[in-house]
Amino acid sequence: MKNKFPAVSLVLLIMLIAETVVSSLFLNSYDSAMGMICIVSAVVTALFCITEIFFFSRNTLKHISEMNEHLESSAAEYMNSLPSPVAVIDSEKNIIWYNNAFNEKIISGRNLYGMNIENFTNVNYDNLNAVRGSLCSVNGITYRISCETFEKNNISLKILCFHDETEYASLKRKLSETHPNVVVITVDNYDEILQNAKESEKSQASVEVEKLIENFMSSTNGFVKKSGSNTFYAVIEKRHLDEIISGKFKILDMARNIKIAGKYPLTFSIGVGQGADSLSDSEKIAKQCLDMALGRGGDQAVIKTENGYEFFGGVSKGMEKQSRAKTRILANALQDIIMDSEKVFLMGHRFGDFDSVGASCGIAGAVRLLGKEVHIAVNRQKNLASNLIDETEKCTDNKLFITPESAISSITENDLLIIVDTHNKDGLESYELYNKAKSVVVIDHHRKNANFIDNAVIFHHEPYASSASEMVTEIIQYFDFPLDEKLPKCYADALLSGIMLDTKNFVMRTGVRTFEAAAFLKKLGADTVSVKLLFSGSIDLYRRKSQIVASAEIYGSFAIAEADFESDDIRLAAPQAADELLSISDIYASFVIYKTGNVMNISARSLGAVNVQVIMEKLGGGGHQTMAATQIENISVSEAKKRLKTAIDETDYSGQETK
Repeated sequence: MKNKFPAVSLVLLIMLIAETVVSSLFLNSYDSAMGMICIVSAVVTALFCITEIFFFSRNTLKHISEMNEHLESSAAEYMNSLPSPVAVIDSEKNIIWYNNAFNEKIISGRNLYGMNIENFTNVNYDNLNAVRGSLCSVNGITYRISCETFEKNNISLKILCFHDETEYASLKRKLSETHPNVVVITVDNYDEILQNAKESEKSQASVEVEKLIENFMSSTNGFVKKSGSNTFYAVIEKRHLDEIISGKFKILDMARNIKIAGKYPLTFSIGVGQGADSLSDSEKIAKQCLDMALGRGGDQAVIKTENGYEFFGGVSKGMEKQSRAKTRILANALQDIIMDSEKVFLMGHRFGDFDSVGASCGIAGAVRLLGKEVHIAVNRQKNLASNLIDETEKCTDNKLFITPESAISSITENDLLIIVDTHNKDGLESYELYNKAKSVVVIDHHRKNANFIDNAVIFHHEPYASSASEMVTEIIQYFDFPLDEKLPKCYADALLSGIMLDTKNFVMRTGVRTFEAAAFLKKLGADTVSVKLLFSGSIDLYRRKSQIVASAEIYGSFAIAEADFESDDIRLAAPQAADELLSISDIYASFVIYKTGNVMNISARSLGAVNVQVIMEKLGGGGHQTMAATQIENISVSEAKKRLKTAIDETDYSGQETK
């Protein structure tokens, strides 16, 4: 057999060994002639062995070579006849070989040797994972491409295998498109709107609302159920929900056409539980989104995304609630928490204003009447209400206002922290103080954003309120003070200053409850003249404000001004200049761009026709529908103006995205 060591070679080898032993014996016995004969015989035998081994080796190598050629030919034929497309590319991604299936299914019979494979596939072959591969669609067929790398003698080749997963991809796409999502729809302030309506008007409104929602669902294969007088639960497949989202929830606009007694329009708030693994999780997400929509004033739809929330609508102003039952219940709960705490600390937002400081002062005065130690944490170097702080200290003592650092070192787990005029973790006067507090209460009127404080024992949030000072004024009316004591005048002045600031002297965002709160403060002795003097500024401030107004550029129906200077009171001058720009005819909103350090600030104002909060959110900021702002680091004035104009162009006058 060719592949075994020959038997004759084995016999010769045994003979060679025997002759060698015999020759050595004869030589040792001094029979040299016989010894020489044995040696010659051994040499001849050895030559025969060497010859036989040589020919055996040649036959073996030849046999191995023939087998390799046969295997290579078989492998090539096998690779070429595979039903799946296979290609080999070099380090430059050029095609150097492909099989018949690749030729037929991928390149449609064209000769593409030497061509770059990325010219007709959209896969990144540098980061191709051999285990999971990457999906690629070619000629209407979905392939998953796997890759094996071959390297030898500084030559690197990649073997690409295309696995047909069209049917799997189709099933996966169908599963995704039919995935159910829970949508919660509520009619904003439904009970209060219908409170004084006639029975016929109530019935008509109810029928119109249900008919609208049914028509809204008729374009889908989902279903909707009414769970309360003003709440509806719907289950919608993802493919239909995507169409609703692309249409920007037109049901919001349709709802405003339903009017009670011909003059009170209804608005919807919608929470969408998109992307959940189960219906229970989808309902949970939908409720979170609905809370966010209501917290931003209602009349909008909210979708939770990987990066936060996406908002649609938000055209109408938040409708003021007439009932104070919630405020009374909350005031009683807050008083109990205060009485159970050793000390109370108060804090507003960074660069505190009259509303932030005024609301803090109002609660501080109430806490002192309850006999508890209280402190307000403020950074005086970065505060816009220094006049109010100075005036309040004159009639109290110098222990009321402390630095955030002192508050951090003093607060314990038995103390209470009350945060006013903000619910955003990033906008706090001191995040460290909030992080150290074990018990937190939030009182705010700003429209809710994604990064809200989520661990508060009481989260009192009313976006329809004019100011945090208004909310605090209502709360302290229900406090049970000992011996019927009243809030001192200086605290009443502080609260009134906060209301006057955010309402622009009772012009913007005022409701019945706003004037009722102001009337209550007036009964406590608040002096409007004293409050007005707190807003007075120097002649230099007035000149800087006028300089900003004079630099304004009219961009469509918007006024954009920029402050090309820096000053200590620029944070006062810029917002006041933005307010002044609203007095120009046919101007819906105004924006003032100014720089502080390496931060570019934009202060935005409107009269309600434009939701400036939506515009500022596009730039990373937030605020109210009529008053908002943002801060952008490390950019120039021209770049800030360019981004602002882009955000304006992407927003229509109702505050909805147009792109």
